[in-house]
Amino acid sequence: MSRPLRVRFAPSPTGKLHLGNIRTAVVNWLHARSQGGVFLLRMDDTDTERSTQAYADGIQADLRWLGLDWDDFARQSDRTDRYDLARDKLIADGRLYPCYETADELALKRKSQLQRGKPPIYDRAALALTDAQKAEFEAQGRLPHWRFRLVDGDIDWLDLVRGASHFEAQYLSDPVLIREDGRYLYTLSSVVDDIELDVTDIIRGEDHVANTAVQVQLFQALGGAVPTFGHLPLITDAEGQGLSKRLGSASVELFKADGIEPLAIVAYLAALGTPDAPKVVTSVADLAEDYDIGRYGRATPKASMDEVMQLNTRVIHALDFADMADKLPGWDAELWDVLKENVEQYAQAPEVLAMVKGDIQPVIEEPDFIAEAAKLLPEAWGAQTWKDWTDAVKQATGRKGKQLFMPLRLAITGQAKGPEMATLLPLIDRERVLERLAVA
Repeated sequence: MSRPLRVRFAPSPTGKLHLGNIRTAVVNWLHARSQGGVFLLRMDDTDTERSTQAYADGIQADLRWLGLDWDDFARQSDRTDRYDLARDKLIADGRLYPCYETADELALKRKSQLQRGKPPIYDRAALALTDAQKAEFEAQGRLPHWRFRLVDGDIDWLDLVRGASHFEAQYLSDPVLIREDGRYLYTLSSVVDDIELDVTDIIRGEDHVANTAVQVQLFQALGGAVPTFGHLPLITDAEGQGLSKRLGSASVELFKADGIEPLAIVAYLAALGTPDAPKVVTSVADLAEDYDIGRYGRATPKASMDEVMQLNTRVIHALDFADMADKLPGWDAELWDVLKENVEQYAQAPEVLAMVKGDIQPVIEEPDFIAEAAKLLPEAWGAQTWKDWTDAVKQATGRKGKQLFMPLRLAITGQAKGPEMATLLPLIDRERVLERLAVA
């Protein structure tokens, strides 16, 4: 019987979420929600020097803002005893061994191997150390780091994104699982957690592919079921280069400052790397309905803030006014329905609102015509006002078409383009219209 699908998003609370790891969260969340699975948020906070509670709180707040809720939560700093048990098992099974080389000695070995045309993998010299030699190193003050001994042979898995994937273990270096100071590295702690928290699918960046090959053997050595893996190509900018400073470090804080809807970010990242255009939706749940991780390709996806902003405009036009009222002070639903097409970003909203409620600079190129039109402005104010007024002005002046309508639009709104005047005019107070026309 197959296990229920469980994915995990496992950020390190050493900084803010940026575009790359937001994308990982989005893909994992949608993969889980599309299949009725479980989304686990795990804080990988074993880096005690850089991890902070403030960053951990910030990550959770950012995920909530994006609409990415979680069903389960774990924190690695609470699970050290579990890593101790895994360590002891691996040592007892002869799969974890102590090494005493210094960083300089290891660097010299790698340099020598490269000069001889050999791959720079660890030579396993530590396996030949006697107890006396180990004691001598420790008497010198050297503390061991601990490596996982890989077993020669093929390592294969069917990747959700890359398809059939293959490594030969003999060409991989035995990875360090425990530092000299006793701290566990990600490779071990992550596998222990994935086993005990019953993670079935691990979706992450393709920079983890070689690490996955190592972890497959670690899962097996610890008696755990090997999960299904998916490795996404890393994002570049629109020119195919590494992410620019602004794009690469784009955080939720920056998106908020730019007035970007969380739905736009999630929809954009959900489609990035697929042949599909981003969907304009009104909830993140809508994105999960027909989500398919198999749509991602092997090509490097190119992200663009301009594309995010364009999608954001489409999203805010699709949302109900009630969903945005706090970002549109002074507006109401009727105004929004009429004027929203003129608002590409929230920052423009005050300027657009000024056409109805604020002070604008009327554009009056023909003052005599505007003065005559002002005398004909109807007293009745409603849906027929614009038609009644322009009919009267047409009859009095003989003007029609653009020669009639454009001078009136410019005088009342200060803009050559905008909403239909028949709809806009009744929203503007009649006295305000007269004040603008009086400039002539």
